[in-house]
Amino acid sequence: MSRLSRPALVAAAVGIAVLVNLALYLAGRAAGGTFVFTSPDGPAEVDAVTVAGFSAVPLLVGLAAVALLAPRAAWASRAAAVIGPVLAVGTIAVMTLPADFDAISKTTLALCHLTLVPIILVAVAAIGRRVAAPRQRQPR
Repeated sequence: MSRLSRPALVAAAVGIAVLVNLALYLAGRAAGGTFVFTSPDGPAEVDAVTVAGFSAVPLLVGLAAVALLAPRAAWASRAAAVIGPVLAVGTIAVMTLPADFDAISKTTLALCHLTLVPIILVAVAAIGRRVAAPRQRQPR
């Protein structure tokens, strides 16, 4: 991944996250998960589009911010390597656990959050290396 441009790294990480989480979602469906929960408006269902969107959008926003900030602020990659995984895991407690999903659906969706952690760490490290490489070549 580290030979890709920063935008390509972001796109690759988002694409991988979507594919992995859709595979998990399909496995959860095959195992009998209904992905239905009670919302204020009545029964609601998490579908494949929702899984893809909730995988892609936050990751895209976060990694794009890192890709833009990292060349100007060395702390951006280090901060993202902590904040990203904390948010991915923390949203399990905020979004998934409180909902009244069946056990399979709850477990599957929690795993979808957890898969983001290594993806975030690898992508942020690759972006950080991509930014650091040109700096190392410049004479001081």
